[in-house]
Amino acid sequence: MDSIIFDLDGTLWDSSETVLVAWNKILEEENKEITLEDLKGIMGLQMHEIGKRLFPEIEEESRTQLLNKCDEVEKVMLEEKGGELYAQIEEVLERLSKKYKLFIVSNCQDGYIEAFYNYHRLEKYFHDFENPGRTGLSKGENIKLIIERNQLKAPVYVGDTLGDQKAAKVAGIPFVYASYGFGEVEEYDYVIDSLNDLSRIF
Repeated sequence: MDSIIFDLDGTLWDSSETVLVAWNKILEEENKEITLEDLKGIMGLQMHEIGKRLFPEIEEESRTQLLNKCDEVEKVMLEEKGGELYAQIEEVLERLSKKYKLFIVSNCQDGYIEAFYNYHRLEKYFHDFENPGRTGLSKGENIKLIIERNQLKAPVYVGDTLGDQKAAKVAGIPFVYASYGFGEVEEYDYVIDSLNDLSRIF
């Protein structure tokens, strides 16, 4: 193994509290509101899928405009407030980065990973990142893009949802299931109950 590619939400942090405030700030103008449970139920999905789940009654063009507004406010608030990092994250990343190249591939909009980097000052541990907001590709294809771009020989993908497991399969690499995250996954190559477990496995 020469590298570790991470999912972001439910794997490295939980941004849901900050995102909830940001989205409801915009949704209030539309006489709408979402709950924390709503938000956690769509973590890991691409933005167009999120829109269909949360606002199926809204016509597609209007839904896209609404989501774009939510996204802009979300990025500003994440830059200002950050999210909740999982325990010992910097210690684990520092230790792993001395042995492996680290990356992030998340199903987020452009600017979201940068907000994670900027508020929590963790960019120094990662070599590269990708998301559908920049490429328009699926998570599996973005993982493959990271592998090709960085000439990785033996990466693994760490994530917390069934979508993450399927993406790793598409990319043809082992999947590490973060059981402490948002999803339920039954098929995996490794399982961790905390980020610190990565040091034990690898």
